[in-house]
Amino acid sequence: MNLDSIYSDSADTRPILIVPYMWIGDFVRGHTVVRVLKERWPNRPVDLLTTSLCAPLVDYMPGVRKGILADLPRSRLAIVRQRALAAELRQRGYGTALVLPRTWKAAIAPALAGVPERVGFVGEFRFGLINHWRRGEKALPRFIDKNAALALPDGAPLPPEWPVPQLVVPAGEAGRWRQANGLGTGRAIALAPGSMGTSKRWTYYPELARLLVAQGFDVWVIGGPGEKTLAQEIVTAGGPQVRDLTGNDLRNGILAMASASVAITNDSGLMHIAAAIGTPTMGIFGPTSPSLWAPLNGLAATVQTTSKLSCQPCQNTVCRMNDHRCMRDISASDVLGITQRVLASAHGNAAP
Repeated sequence: MNLDSIYSDSADTRPILIVPYMWIGDFVRGHTVVRVLKERWPNRPVDLLTTSLCAPLVDYMPGVRKGILADLPRSRLAIVRQRALAAELRQRGYGTALVLPRTWKAAIAPALAGVPERVGFVGEFRFGLINHWRRGEKALPRFIDKNAALALPDGAPLPPEWPVPQLVVPAGEAGRWRQANGLGTGRAIALAPGSMGTSKRWTYYPELARLLVAQGFDVWVIGGPGEKTLAQEIVTAGGPQVRDLTGNDLRNGILAMASASVAITNDSGLMHIAAAIGTPTMGIFGPTSPSLWAPLNGLAATVQTTSKLSCQPCQNTVCRMNDHRCMRDISASDVLGITQRVLASAHGNAAP
């Protein structure tokens, strides 16, 4: 996307703060907002508010100057910590803050910091907190449209395509990480069996790991500490060629996705990380719609049941109908076959 020159101002150098959504996938998708801002204002530094969990992502996002750490609790206002954050923001002299979440709490620190221009949708009636209102959010078709529209002038038409999120991992860093973890140099398939909500979790990863190992692949299980038990089940099924790489540090997940030949994921944050890196990514979808939730970058393969169920997509976090058939009817052998086709296609595209 190239913004019309009428939207661009290269003389403005005031820094911009983005207050993004802090779920991993949404945080990655927020890089589209960074790219739109950098096209509109190429000389304005862009910083991102971040949590400790998402902070490693900032290191790989082109166009982001700095991540501002703000581990605010989700369940309360924590006004003392909001004031401390506001004091830090005030020192950085932001000219504009884009507040992507619609919540009252997300706008408190920029308002207390006295950021002159605070842009956001009406949301939870944030009078006095947001001073550059945007309306029409419900008419915007996708999550990315709602976020990236805030980076455009008020009333500007949406472009036919948004710039896609990017995560740039230096090859040397990925190679050193692989060596440090004793992961060799062979082709590896990264499996990301977790997701927010049990209904989005495909249950045949242990069987798939066994089939992949039988084909000669190394298998890495990627995820947070909540996937540790599931990772052990996958390791038990697949044997010593399967490595459990789950843990607290998201940087391990980023570097694993950058090093893998293919990533196989549920609809999750790790799916967006792998796609933004450029790793061929297979997304397994059941209760959610790929047209709404797949990465802008595109997927190497969208894996779904061959026949759509009447309840699909339900968007529910827990299955309440049809005994989770939207995921159970996707077999491990089917996913293996798609993986082989994706690998063959990637190898063909890499050939001279």
